[in-house]
Amino acid sequence: MTAILQNKENGVLTLTFNRVDKKNALTSDMYAALAEALSLAAATDDVRVVLLQGHETVFSAGNDIEDFLQQPPATPDSAVSRFLRGIAVFPKPLLASVCGPAVGVGTTMLLHCDLVYAGDNAAFSMPFVNLGLCPEAGSSLLAVQLMGYQRASEALLMGEPFMVETALELGLISRVLPPAEVNAYAQSQAQKMARKPLSSLMETKRLMKSARTPSVLSQMDEEAVVFGRLLKEPAAVEAFSAFKEKRKPVFH
Repeated sequence: MTAILQNKENGVLTLTFNRVDKKNALTSDMYAALAEALSLAAATDDVRVVLLQGHETVFSAGNDIEDFLQQPPATPDSAVSRFLRGIAVFPKPLLASVCGPAVGVGTTMLLHCDLVYAGDNAAFSMPFVNLGLCPEAGSSLLAVQLMGYQRASEALLMGEPFMVETALELGLISRVLPPAEVNAYAQSQAQKMARKPLSSLMETKRLMKSARTPSVLSQMDEEAVVFGRLLKEPAAVEAFSAFKEKRKPVFH
C-alpha cells in the first residue's frame, strides 16, 4: 500500500495521507515522499497548487511513535527536517483539507498552509510537552503570531485538543464544512486557484511571508536542537515508555 497518494490534475497536485488503519501516523518514508513531492512541485511548471488531505475521519495522528523512535530526526537532512523546511519555503499556494484528529505535526504543518478547510469533526492538538518534548515546525513562533501569547501558551503548554470552532476563531482554518464535503470543496478551491496567474500567486505569497520566513527557519533550527536534546532526557524516555506500555507517564 502506498502511504502517500499523489494525483495531479489541472495544475493541482493532491497529496493524500493513505494510512487510515494507523490514523495516518507519519513515518520517515512518508516524510521523505512528501518532501520529494514538494520539491518537485516547486520546480515543475505544470503544478500550480498543492493540496494536502487525509480521510474524512482522520487527518493525521502525528508521528508514528515506533518508527519515530527507530529513526529519530537527528540531522538537518532527515526526512522530517526536509519536509518541514519544504512546507516553510514552498513558493506556490499550499492548501489543506482536515477532518478528524490533527495531532502534533498534523496541526503544526497547517501553520504553513495558505488555506485550510476543516470538517466539523476536526480536532487539533500540539501535545509536545506531554511527551517531554518541545514544539517543532516553527510552531513556537507561528502559534504565538497567530493565536497571541496566552492562547498559544494554552495550546502548547497544556497540550490539550481544541475543537474546530476555536481553530476558526483563531484563524488556523478558513472554513468549516461537513466531513464528507471537505476534500471535494478544498479540491474545487485549489482548481479555482490554479486557473489564476501563477506569477501573481507566487509573488503575492512571497510578499505576505517574506518578512517572517527567515525568523521561521531560524526558529525551526533552534527547535530542532532542543527537540533532539529533550528526546534523550528522562521525561521523554518515560513518556514514550508509558505510551508503549499503555499507561500514564509519571514525571518527577
